[in-house]
Amino acid sequence: MKFESYKKYLSPALAKATNLIMESGKGCYMTDINGDKYLDFVQGIAVNALGHCHPKVVEAVIGQTKKLMNASFNLVNFPTTLELSRRLSEVTPGNLNSVFFSNGGAEATDGALKLAKAYTKRPAIIAFKGSFHGRTIGATTVTASNSKYRKYYEPMMGGVYFSTYPSKDLCPKGFDEKQRTEYCLDELDSLFKYIIAPEMVAAIIMEPVQGEGGYVVPAKEFVQGVRDMCTKYGILLIFDEIQSGYGRTGKMFAGENFDVVPDIMTVGKAIAGGLPMSAVISTEEIMSEWHAGMHGTTFGGNPVCAAAALAVLDEYKETNILENVHQMGAYLKEKLEALKGKYSCISDIRGIGLMVAIEFSHEDGTPAGDVFAEVRDECFKNKLLTLACGVYGNGLRFATPLNVTKKEIDEGIEIIDKVLNKVWK
Repeated sequence: MKFESYKKYLSPALAKATNLIMESGKGCYMTDINGDKYLDFVQGIAVNALGHCHPKVVEAVIGQTKKLMNASFNLVNFPTTLELSRRLSEVTPGNLNSVFFSNGGAEATDGALKLAKAYTKRPAIIAFKGSFHGRTIGATTVTASNSKYRKYYEPMMGGVYFSTYPSKDLCPKGFDEKQRTEYCLDELDSLFKYIIAPEMVAAIIMEPVQGEGGYVVPAKEFVQGVRDMCTKYGILLIFDEIQSGYGRTGKMFAGENFDVVPDIMTVGKAIAGGLPMSAVISTEEIMSEWHAGMHGTTFGGNPVCAAAALAVLDEYKETNILENVHQMGAYLKEKLEALKGKYSCISDIRGIGLMVAIEFSHEDGTPAGDVFAEVRDECFKNKLLTLACGVYGNGLRFATPLNVTKKEIDEGIEIIDKVLNKVWK
């Protein structure tokens, strides 16, 4: 079987990073149809929080599939989905305990935007430059991590405005963290003064830690400053926790690192151990304005996905997965800092927990997307799967399972070291 034989049947809209045809996966590894084994540091783009085919997740899926696969959650209720809603309320921050289940991240983004408008009766949304929220028309409208995602789709959803996120790429050169924080909060305030009155804004949507935009971790003062502005003007704060949430940063949700509770939160990716599931989570008060029929789903709340999601939560609790994220995240950063000291093309190591990225730059400080491309290709030849991030494509992000071991990290670092020794002269 060759991918090229089937390529004509697939839309080219879905960019393919490789032509691999994978047959099986276990933990940190996947094996293709030729029997070649790959170390997977992509994991479905941070989807497989427990690695490929975790036995408890597989067991839960098989058990539920034998009983009932679907009947639509808007027609009947399922024990697994009902229990999942309760279990989620136990781990979500503040009073975020009312759940609307969806299937993917972009769908959850659209739902969150609709919910904010329904509750506030206001028309406008503010998002941040560098953000990625998905590729449906609504999610694309609030995405600004790269103009390529928006190309040819204008005009999009109206009433959306962008402010500056405190990343080095978006702020004046030479600014330190404090200066970037002050600059970006001033930019948001200026948006209210000159472009859109705050009383017209339904929500500010943000990734507490930007993913596609480069694994950018803002200062606590910035996130808290945004929260304060939202509270002052009656604006709802939406946290997109689709990539950063569910333990990736060492907290169950990334917003907890900043001591900030949003009004609405979207989750996805890791929630169901590899199966398609997402959710919009808010307070009972806010959800009460989302009346019956104002939003809907056919597959959301699927009982098989919910069974998998319950198994994920069980494993998190039984193995103290967050502690492993702290330990292995620190270990990974230590190893990457050693590489940074060895190779001048690595200009930055940033992230939190196991949400960590390398940034590549040329000697003159310009972004080195070409270096990343060479590193990615050589890693692939050495059976390591990697993924880019950042508007210039010069970041290598790590999306290992959250139960990754030192041995698996060492194996990956050894490959990257070998590749950089070849690529960077």
